[in-house]
Amino acid sequence: MMTPARAAEIFAERLATETDVSDVQAALSTGAPGFVLIDSRSTASWEQGYIPGALHLPTADIAKRAAELLDPSVPVVTYCWGPGCNGATKAALALAQLGYSVREMLGGAEYWVREGFALRTPDGEVARDADPLVSPCGC
Repeated sequence: MMTPARAAEIFAERLATETDVSDVQAALSTGAPGFVLIDSRSTASWEQGYIPGALHLPTADIAKRAAELLDPSVPVVTYCWGPGCNGATKAALALAQLGYSVREMLGGAEYWVREGFALRTPDGEVARDADPLVSPCGC
């Protein structure tokens, strides 16, 4: 069985490399989040809708475009579609290998929408009611 000390180390490591939708939204709402939010999905996915304030940088383009788009002194948060997609993990790995401080936003665009936050779409910013399974207070 794992010791409580080792479990604490693992959980601390996870918190150092992961963040959640609510924390990202709260930081973005300040106007000075302290990180760059990276949408690592394809262009077709980006064009369907993205989190306002995000920068589009598909995972396949990170190696050739990160240096021109990102300041290495500013942390990065990656996201993709949702928990069934590991695109944000792949993007975070690619950025970390290039020397960027990076975290992955758990839940991706799916949970952004499920929490009732708006996506920027071709029709403007669109939000749905919060899913009571992920945001019981409806906020």
